[in-house]
Amino acid sequence: MSSRRDFLKNGAISLAGLSLLRGKGFGHSGTILPVTVDGRFVSRRPKLNDRKFVSEAVEEKIVEVKKGIHDDELKWLFENCYPNTLDTTVDFQMIDGKPDTFVITGDIHAMWLRDSSAQVWPYLPLAKQDSRLKELLAGVINRQTKCILIDPYANAFNYGATGSPYDTDLTTMKPELHERKWEVDSLCYPIRLAYGYWKTTGDVSCFDSKWHDAMKLVLKTFIQQQRKNGPGPYKFERKTITPEGTLANGGYGNPIKPVGLICSMFRPSDDATIFPFLIPSNYFAVLSLRRLTEMSAEILKDKELAEGSTSLADEVESAIRKYALVNHLDFGQTIAYEADGFGNQLFMDDANVPSLISLPYLECLPEDDTVYQNTRRFVLSDSNPYFFKGKAGEGNGSPHTGLGKIWPMSIMMRAFTSSDSVEISTCLRTLIRSNAGTGFMHESFDDNDPSRFTRKWFAWANTLFGELVIKIYEEKPYLLKA
Repeated sequence: MSSRRDFLKNGAISLAGLSLLRGKGFGHSGTILPVTVDGRFVSRRPKLNDRKFVSEAVEEKIVEVKKGIHDDELKWLFENCYPNTLDTTVDFQMIDGKPDTFVITGDIHAMWLRDSSAQVWPYLPLAKQDSRLKELLAGVINRQTKCILIDPYANAFNYGATGSPYDTDLTTMKPELHERKWEVDSLCYPIRLAYGYWKTTGDVSCFDSKWHDAMKLVLKTFIQQQRKNGPGPYKFERKTITPEGTLANGGYGNPIKPVGLICSMFRPSDDATIFPFLIPSNYFAVLSLRRLTEMSAEILKDKELAEGSTSLADEVESAIRKYALVNHLDFGQTIAYEADGFGNQLFMDDANVPSLISLPYLECLPEDDTVYQNTRRFVLSDSNPYFFKGKAGEGNGSPHTGLGKIWPMSIMMRAFTSSDSVEISTCLRTLIRSNAGTGFMHESFDDNDPSRFTRKWFAWANTLFGELVIKIYEEKPYLLKA
């Protein structure tokens, strides 16, 4: 989307002047705001009365974790970032006696199925001790159910039937849709959230007849996009000069050979795939289908849905092994990023999640899996065309933001999937530098100048950073005391 591509130049801070950022910074308005007053960092959170939602458990967690952090700037970043989704992006209410939570991404006023799931995920461990937070999470599941039933092929939704700036896209748009890019992970993330909510709270009130219908529609859509019986009902074209914003061949994308994998016409970055079998998303689909099998059997008591989910998961998993695992010239057996079933594979990784490096974070593969480790070495090398290294740090980027733009999210995924204290600490220091005095994480930053970044309000990256800090606090607390 064009709004995600606008590269924001928030001031002209040179790398040599980064040490001065403790004295000045750049706010959401683009004006210079103080980072410190009398040597103390100034909170970037909204005033209490302006916050969208306040969770006592989240506030208590912030206080607890900050006590374990030595670096003042890291304390400041954690307190700004971790609650950012609740502070700024959620609209919670009761509708027909049921909780309903609409979650915008930040600077784009629409709800992505992927982003909304990921934005609230870091709060899930606190749900049992905070009934209001639990209700808010249930509301996200209920709202996602409504969205899937409106259109399982859409990636982003409006709060109501308000129309979209993309109404001219050549696809079946509805007034409730913000954008209609078919992405496999858009249907995986709601299952991840639902399963995590169930396992954490034991509550099954969300999993009613409408959720049941939505899950049957998920399975149906995945099967349609195996394209064994033709291209299926989905097509998409956009009038644009950027090839990654539209699909070739009359809106159906590049050809595939139907081998059991599921087509994803767009990546999590919302860019068009080159080869439609997006492998990280197919891994995610296998995991999601297995979790749907469990929920179908234990909660819904739907044997047919459980068996159908298991059968598709087995088929996709088998096809991944056959068509996506390839002997790389330099790294041994690795996982391709995309494939087409004809024998063609694309070797790269995109920073957005699901990505190849993120597979253990999503629980799709164990961290010590040999093929994953080979793939990880490839992803973090100059053999990956979207791995960038500069004066400001190193990490993966994306065609979505162009060359030389590192995504903090990719650095977080590197830390999440590492057990090496030095690597994790290096990632954390790079993330701190990347905030460029704003107090927040961003979509991407220039590999030589963190003050040149995209998306000054990107709630997923902010909350994910909070999740990472908490993980380090719980598993390697000594890294936060240095």
